[in-house]
Amino acid sequence: MKYISFPLYIAQRINGDNDDKQVSRPAIRIATIGVAIGLAVMIVTVSVVMGFKHTIRDKVVGFGSHIQVQNLFTYTSSNTYPICMGDSMLEVLGGIDGVRHAARYTMAQGILKTDDDFLGVVFKGVGPEYDTTFLSECIVDGELPQFSDTATTYPLLISKTMADKLLLKTGERVFAYFIGDDDVRARRFTITGIYQTNMKRFDDLFCLTDIYAARKINGWDTDMCSGAELLVDDFDRLEETSLNVVAQVNRTSDGQGNSYATQNIREAYPQVFSWLELLDINVWIILALMVAVAGFTMISGLLIIILERTQMIGVLKALGARNKTIRHTFLWFAVFIIGRGLLWGNIVGIGIVVLQQLTGFVRLDAQTYYVSEAPMELSVPIIVLLNVATLIISVLALIAPSFLVSHIHPARSMRYE
Repeated sequence: MKYISFPLYIAQRINGDNDDKQVSRPAIRIATIGVAIGLAVMIVTVSVVMGFKHTIRDKVVGFGSHIQVQNLFTYTSSNTYPICMGDSMLEVLGGIDGVRHAARYTMAQGILKTDDDFLGVVFKGVGPEYDTTFLSECIVDGELPQFSDTATTYPLLISKTMADKLLLKTGERVFAYFIGDDDVRARRFTITGIYQTNMKRFDDLFCLTDIYAARKINGWDTDMCSGAELLVDDFDRLEETSLNVVAQVNRTSDGQGNSYATQNIREAYPQVFSWLELLDINVWIILALMVAVAGFTMISGLLIIILERTQMIGVLKALGARNKTIRHTFLWFAVFIIGRGLLWGNIVGIGIVVLQQLTGFVRLDAQTYYVSEAPMELSVPIIVLLNVATLIISVLALIAPSFLVSHIHPARSMRYE
């Protein structure tokens, strides 16, 4: 014979009671709705913050990589100094524990000039080994050029911001001017594509071309470049991987006596990551408020149910039930209510997140939020954690109100109708 505890059995009977209670029915519905709304808001909030943080982080990493290896003097001045980055050095960097990919790049400052306007930009030259996954996702017109490190047709990938300012389109040719120590060099580029990240710091400044073209513009040798960009296997281990790179690279020199130095993306853009970390404070505040709402609605609902079941409590006490047993009965009943609230909360919260992912119906101002639609990201472990935490905290909050049954006298309570 299957054993079931007495409090749980009574709670199941109360939960299945179809009597139309004038007071408890609305109280139960309100408590259920309170838990459902609280959980749904928590799921949506956490999903938005996670999606927003990861989207912005990926955009910053897309242009700056996880770790940069450059000339030591580049970090101490506003100019870009060359460093030798041959194939052997690139293999060493790619073989460091935690590093997934390594690619060279070369920077050159210049001016894009049309018949009616001009714009100062930074030309970033990359080679065929460069990871173009992020750039491919940001293309809004045209296509990515075929980056080369042995020859060049002077292709150019510009941002939509630049295209709008200079009234340029894909396929058009534009002159670029580069100011040297004693001369001005002109090159004519062909616009192969237009990208848009909605990150003003990148869209206003960077355009991409061949690393070969950037080297020729700077007058550097074949093995010279501005540095190397490293992608790591796990962003959560960024600091650990950075230390591995520092241990093998820093304080070493190339063939011309230039010292290597490293910097990770958090050090390069501290203000961006500090801002993203502040979002966590908002999440904790919202979670605390929603748990408080769910807890208060459950407390008020339980008190109403206990008062309405006064006669039943009196009968149970007269039959020998202890206060502890009766308290456990109402706590089990509360668990059933919370469970229904959690079920509906999951349905509504996850439904909103999935709907946003599929349709993007919540639009944002890209100039303010860096994204054109609210990014949402579902995490099953976090959703499970929210459900468990809401259940535990709500039940713990009900322990004190459940002691109300201790003050109910059997003789008096059984006279209530």
